[in-house]
Amino acid sequence: MTTPPRMPATDVLVIGWGLAGLVAATEALAAGRRVTIIDQEPRQNLGGQAWWSFGGLFLIDSPEQRRMGIRDSLDLARQDWFGGAGFDRPEDAWPRLWAQEYLQFAAGEKRAWLRERGVGFFPVVGWAERGGGSAIGPGNSVPRFHITWGTGPGIVAPFAAAVEQAEAEGRARVLPRHRVSDLLVDSGSVVGARGTVLADAFAPRGVPTSREPVADFEIRADAVIVASGGIGGDHDLVRAVWPERLGTAPEHMLTGVPAYVDGSMQAVARAAGADLINADRMWHYVEGIENVDPVWPGHGIRILPGPSSLWLDATGSRLPAPLYPGFDTLGTLAHLRGTGHDHSWFVTTRRIVEKEFALSGSEQNPDLTGRDVGLLLRSRLAKGPTEPVRAFLEGGADFVVEDDLESLLAGMRSLPGGEVLDVDRAREEVLARDREIDNDFTKDAQIAMLRSMRGYRGDRLIRTAAPHRLQDPSAGPLIAVKLHVLTRKSLGGIHTDLDARALDAAGDAIPGLFAAGEASGFGGGGMHGYRALEGTFLGGCLFSGRRAGRAAAR
Repeated sequence: MTTPPRMPATDVLVIGWGLAGLVAATEALAAGRRVTIIDQEPRQNLGGQAWWSFGGLFLIDSPEQRRMGIRDSLDLARQDWFGGAGFDRPEDAWPRLWAQEYLQFAAGEKRAWLRERGVGFFPVVGWAERGGGSAIGPGNSVPRFHITWGTGPGIVAPFAAAVEQAEAEGRARVLPRHRVSDLLVDSGSVVGARGTVLADAFAPRGVPTSREPVADFEIRADAVIVASGGIGGDHDLVRAVWPERLGTAPEHMLTGVPAYVDGSMQAVARAAGADLINADRMWHYVEGIENVDPVWPGHGIRILPGPSSLWLDATGSRLPAPLYPGFDTLGTLAHLRGTGHDHSWFVTTRRIVEKEFALSGSEQNPDLTGRDVGLLLRSRLAKGPTEPVRAFLEGGADFVVEDDLESLLAGMRSLPGGEVLDVDRAREEVLARDREIDNDFTKDAQIAMLRSMRGYRGDRLIRTAAPHRLQDPSAGPLIAVKLHVLTRKSLGGIHTDLDARALDAAGDAIPGLFAAGEASGFGGGGMHGYRALEGTFLGGCLFSGRRAGRAAAR
């Protein structure tokens, strides 16, 4: 391994080229600063985890909402946010302020700022994270999930293009395969970073790469922004901070982020004096399925479910109200962790799957990602499942498709772990649900909510099937889906003030050090508190990256 000459100093050093890092770099460049961006991955991974995302963004009282007949307001969104966040710690002072500022951004200039950069939105607003059943509890009171036209790549593109243009003009440097081991500290100020240059790698985007060192590096900077992401790619780290309130950590999980989302900068930032808070706050999904075409180890895909499927735990007992598909992510996670099993089941029909099953990820949505209106009309708005969903129905390891209930239950028991299924209990849950659907009146809260939700035009068009019996032959075949815990987001991180300056344990700003994106809990060290409203992760990267870039440039 060789030691190259020290690199020229830069005004702003950005560690991590995900969405937050690219936005921070763009803002610093716009202020006339020289910027260097480094990342441990090869260049083909520019855009980081955001590139793989569905591209959902949280907006308040948008034109898209108004066109769909949705009445939203900043007050209602604030009620929803703080009802889920549950801020209850002394260190939540800055996260609370970040939440207030972000809500103002989402209700104000966020949409116009993105539109100026060419970002557009699918016209139907989604209703994600529908809540726990009370006005002041968690969840969205109205649909707020705006899908970016182009999904994750579409939101990354304008910021990547701005950085690449600056690179061509000599105002920016983009250095792949640079893994940071230390932040440089001089008289209490962070003045750069040092680490290892890794061997070139030519693997496709998202595929794990080697950590073979070939040289050392050192870069001096007036300001350093840590935008290195969270810990979801390392299950051991996830289990180490798993909170008791969510039950025991699963022995088996799928991975919803690339392997490079490894939390490697956490210890580095802490060694430089940064305070890390709220590590026990996290956001993982319980609708994970094994990818039919995995990119990274344990690659899972999340089903973005509509509200109709019957949800059973591993033993065949129905989940209690209001733990329905798409309602309360962490409430459902906590309940299922209390069952002692690492999986659960959707029992559903082909008619429900065709209308209600969407899959997370840019690669699972070629019509939206490719901005292909013709493909969208032929797939998403036509009869039958989309091609990516069809691939899982035909070849997914977690799918059982049968024409009758008894064959379906036998197929469920035949999958790994299926032996714990109580067939009699599962059968009775299906039969009881079907008896309720035959009447216009019901005591089944899920059925009542289905009928109510179809009053929203967006749900009726593309997200909620007309209520029907699961054993209705015309809606078949019957389908069961084995669901796993899927790692995703860290809700805590580096403690920051409203200028994204990293704070030490005493609450004082560390000169020269800033943090953005998931590395900072999307702002402040955890602006979501305990729960997210969805569409707020990419938005948090945009907002915190913008704040960090502007402050570092000053």
